[in-house]
Amino acid sequence: MDAFHFDEIIKVVKVDADGKKYEKVSRIEAESSDGATSIQLDINSELYPMKRKELYRMVISTTLMEGSAVTSYPPEGKSLLDKFEYIVHGLVYKVSMEGSGADKKVVVYVSFGGLQLMLKSDALKMQKFKLDQKLFLLLRKMVK
Repeated sequence: MDAFHFDEIIKVVKVDADGKKYEKVSRIEAESSDGATSIQLDINSELYPMKRKELYRMVISTTLMEGSAVTSYPPEGKSLLDKFEYIVHGLVYKVSMEGSGADKKVVVYVSFGGLQLMLKSDALKMQKFKLDQKLFLLLRKMVK
């Protein structure tokens, strides 16, 4: 789907590696199934607890509608709301480059009302992200 900036299966590698700073928030570290993308995500652990070694589908999208942008309210058509368990809305506040040569990575930072996302990957995977862009992050646990 064109509105998807990121659509990967991720594996949680660490939860609160530096210790728990807030009662209802956990910082997870994860990587994509191909190992090319690293992720740090603050999550409301009271609403959506995530555990180490678990797999999740993570989508970052500009819309919650399947196939088109929202043109009316209430939205008509199929919504991604029905397919995911945890959804937050945020803003890209920083896009930067890290490393050099073949190891060059694009790092995107998104704030979801104070909960932060850091996504680091190859430039080709990150080309749709733009500064001040509003995005939805959607998560669903993968069943074994």
